Amino acid sequence: MARQKRIALVNDITGFGRCSVTVQLPLISAMRVQACPLPTAILSVHTGFPNHYIDDYTERMRPYMENWAANALDFDAILTGFLGSERQIEVVLECIARFKGRDTCVIVDPVMGDNGTLYSSYTPELCAKMRQLLPYADVVTPNLTEACQLLGTDYPANGLVTEEELAEMAAAIAAMGPHDVIITGLHAGDRVRTYLYAEGHGYAFDNAKVGRDRSGSGDAFAAIVAAALVRGIPIEEGARRAAAFIGHCLAYAEELDLPWNYGLPFEEFMSELTTL
Repeated sequence: MARQKRIALVNDITGFGRCSVTVQLPLISAMRVQACPLPTAILSVHTGFPNHYIDDYTERMRPYMENWAANALDFDAILTGFLGSERQIEVVLECIARFKGRDTCVIVDPVMGDNGTLYSSYTPELCAKMRQLLPYADVVTPNLTEACQLLGTDYPANGLVTEEELAEMAAAIAAMGPHDVIITGLHAGDRVRTYLYAEGHGYAFDNAKVGRDRSGSGDAFAAIVAAALVRGIPIEEGARRAAAFIGHCLAYAEELDLPWNYGLPFEEFMSELTTL
């Protein structure tokens, strides 16, 4: 009997705010895939709160990873998320070299910023270092800000891009290594657009825009896509299901009047993922 599928999650663990591993692990588990965290940092709350405690895990990542190797563990996918330093990107490159087998899918969520602004910990040098992951990635899931950073181009005025421009951007990112590119969270009037570039062809699909941006949305999207891929679900179906799931969570967050930094109240909708 074949073993259960498993994904290595290279991301931080945040106690409150529904982001990173804290949102990815339950969503992946709901899709009947084992989630195995490799922490990059431990945070009390994410950096979108006025105050946060952080325990940087850089020095412990290699011994942690070496123990995985000593126990002869293997993974069907490696999903990377927030990386806090150039040194951590070096460790991730080592992780991919150790654990990427012939059939291991590498999904890179290049968490760097949003709405045209980089997160406070990101420097131009760190953004440039992030590009070094692309030759080893099978799938990359940037938002528009991150796509511009990967390409070294300016963020467009008001975050508006045409489908032709998206096609050029996605093809240029794919030329850097990834087979598939998903550009997420695009502004399209009263809709939110996702652009998928796969098999050398690109196309967009829209969902109703609900409320405001919330922490952890990108983490949730990447997790659902990754779990779908290791389950053998086509990338388009995984991306559409992820976008729809996040839309339901956003609508409920508005009903609850949750602050944006409390993240997605995904717990109410887990059953949607168990049917995938």
